[in-house]
Amino acid sequence: MKTNIKRIGIMTGGGDCPGLNPVIRAVTKTAISQYGWEVIGIRNGYKGLYENDWVKLDGDSISGLLHKGGTMLYSSNKDNLFHYLVEENGEMVYKDVSDVGVENLKKLDIDVMFIIGGDGTLTSARDFARKGVKVIAIPKTIDNDLASTDTTFGFNTAVGVATEALDRLHTTAMSHHRIMVLEVMGRYAGWIALHAGIAGGADAILLPEIPYDIHKVAEKIEERKKQGKNFSVIVVGEGAKPIDGEVVVREVIADSPDPIRLGGIGLKVAHDLEKICGNEARATILGHLQRGGSPSSSDRILSTRYGVAAVKLAVEGKFGNMVTLRGDTMSYDSLENVIGRKSKNVNPNGELVEMAKAIGIAFGD
Repeated sequence: MKTNIKRIGIMTGGGDCPGLNPVIRAVTKTAISQYGWEVIGIRNGYKGLYENDWVKLDGDSISGLLHKGGTMLYSSNKDNLFHYLVEENGEMVYKDVSDVGVENLKKLDIDVMFIIGGDGTLTSARDFARKGVKVIAIPKTIDNDLASTDTTFGFNTAVGVATEALDRLHTTAMSHHRIMVLEVMGRYAGWIALHAGIAGGADAILLPEIPYDIHKVAEKIEERKKQGKNFSVIVVGEGAKPIDGEVVVREVIADSPDPIRLGGIGLKVAHDLEKICGNEARATILGHLQRGGSPSSSDRILSTRYGVAAVKLAVEGKFGNMVTLRGDTMSYDSLENVIGRKSKNVNPNGELVEMAKAIGIAFGD
């Protein structure tokens, strides 16, 4: 199909995620081999767009990317050009400098901008689309909580890392008759906790979607003791909370578009269970280990599908849209619909939760 596109740009924003490099690779390879486009990589997210920091991408620069974690274009999760910290008259103030970004795209003769990111990054992508920039968006989150798409790349890898951690914690728990608690990422969605908990043989899974009663979790532990199993392994989503309490906030980052940093619920659960049950309890916060390292084979394939589908959207002139996966079909949704949409959460009465309960996993409800 003939298009007027000659040069495209691509950038990554927000937290890193297994699969970003394969997406960059897929977009670049498809653009060059199928359509003869030039590809420009914007480095360091929107900060790079403001500072005109870029690199030309070609076959050599993307060689060997498929198995690498992180992003070769680097990233930033604080820079929003519609609310950007600049120095003015000797003082640091926030200003809308998005016009600088638009002008830099014009200087680079970029016809279409491919933007890979989560809520914050894609909110700015929508805003640039409103300013006339031809944008194709690609969703990125290990949390798998975007309502517009069934599965996001990085999720499968994160679940694999958490599952391996549970496998390792089992042996320590059994050897020392301990309660081992694993805290995983996911913010207010419990997909990583649920999938890893089932795959890793957890005895209890505490989700943000199901406020827990710590005494019911303790009942599960006591039930296991009566069966001669003097240890238990519990996985906790970082956004989980007790029925009579709130989420645990680790810190607040004032200059971030997403200032709330969750973390610490695993320590609370371990402390509370040790007091009630008497067993030694230890908490492990898996943290950024879930984001790093090589993407799984599944995520490599999914990332490639997202990248190729994104280029197809551009060829068809469907700008201002985000690539999505619906069932087994690559599709798209308008950024106007995607941004501000309620996140996709675990259904407390869904098949996965019911299945887990059927095999004896407790949810504290």
